Amino acid sequence: MPGHFLIVEARFYPALTEAQADGAIFALEAAGCSYERVTVPGALEIPVAIALAHSGAKHFDGYVALGCVVRGETSHYETVCNESARGLMDLALAENLAIGNGILTVENENQAWARADPARKDKGGDAARAAIAMASMRREFGHDGA
Repeated sequence: MPGHFLIVEARFYPALTEAQADGAIFALEAAGCSYERVTVPGALEIPVAIALAHSGAKHFDGYVALGCVVRGETSHYETVCNESARGLMDLALAENLAIGNGILTVENENQAWARADPARKDKGGDAARAAIAMASMRREFGHDGA
């Protein structure tokens, strides 16, 4: 099911997010999909960017959320992880959006690279494939994207 997708990238860890984007782009192109990319400062801004895109003039069949949250010394990690995931889930449910959540939540940079690298766990590609699958389901259930 080709479609048009928006990749939203939190650039707090730019090299990691670029690796995730490589995997997502490969997956989208392999499926025959087109895409656009936007960047935001961090993971908390991803749901806001998707909400803005959804309410704007352009049409997207789905969204790919990419970013990374590495545990630090404070409880901020839990807030960012929980609230970014909640924001994406709230949008998906309330607006019937096809969103692939590729926001990595890891303990350290080694775990992040294992998940971001397209040659290893390819979580960017997984997020794109999830968005494609959910966009296909949207269409199957009569949400034509209009």
